[in-house]
Amino acid sequence: MASKVDVYVEIGRRIRELRTNLNGTGISQEALAEQINANVNSLSRWETAMYKPSVHDLEKLARFFRIPISYFLPESGVSLRISALLSATRDMSDRDLEEVVRYALFRRTLAPVRL
Repeated sequence: MASKVDVYVEIGRRIRELRTNLNGTGISQEALAEQINANVNSLSRWETAMYKPSVHDLEKLARFFRIPISYFLPESGVSLRISALLSATRDMSDRDLEEVVRYALFRRTLAPVRL
């Protein structure tokens, strides 16, 4: 099991990765801090694990990046594929979500059978 320090190092790495890869070009710490109403120094220290972001801070980051908050937690068992699916379907109506599920099941029937 990872220590608390390792957990915050991983959270910081994931914050930095999301920030630097946003829309293919990234976003500066200053711009991100402004968007989530945080102090730029705090954001920098989250990324380096000098400060520990609160659950509220992680929630603001998750909303900004349109990802589930569980993405930041290294031992959550949530794969990137599941995180991407949750993020992509977050604001869908129940009807649209049912359509996505039907499409996924349809695509699965087209996949070649593996022996």
